[in-house]
Amino acid sequence: MTGTEKVFHYLTGFGLEQRILTLTQSSATVGLAAQALGCPEALIAKTLSFELNGGAILLVAAGDAKVDNQKYKAQFGTKPKMPRPEAVEALTGFQPGGVCPFAPKEGVKVYLDISLKRFETVYPAGGSGNTAVKLSLPELEAASRAEKWVDVCKNWQ
Repeated sequence: MTGTEKVFHYLTGFGLEQRILTLTQSSATVGLAAQALGCPEALIAKTLSFELNGGAILLVAAGDAKVDNQKYKAQFGTKPKMPRPEAVEALTGFQPGGVCPFAPKEGVKVYLDISLKRFETVYPAGGSGNTAVKLSLPELEAASRAEKWVDVCKNWQ
């Protein structure tokens, strides 16, 4: 099953499967996704993967936000360490460019950064490098089954 198929089946449980947008161009980076969707980069809810305690976590943040190393360490007790590109799929269940907060590999926890809270609607990836999902913040919070909101980013205020 592809990442997008997995996300489609998962989002069906929330009644959100029709929110998946299949794009004609790549959405594998914040810039490409914003261009493909015709929206500001800040509205792209990028999902970043980090190695933590022998596994992985996913952090969903606004497209214009950058991870603040000190804030991350204060929240998670260690400095941020992103996995090598070839290790991303094994850790998260998704290939780079399609990592999203929906139906990640078992044991992977999702956190939402407060940089997203200034928007009504955001666009996380939909499991591949050419999909996005249009969601309100309450829908994102529910469908991602996020552990909690965190404040680990900078440069977005």
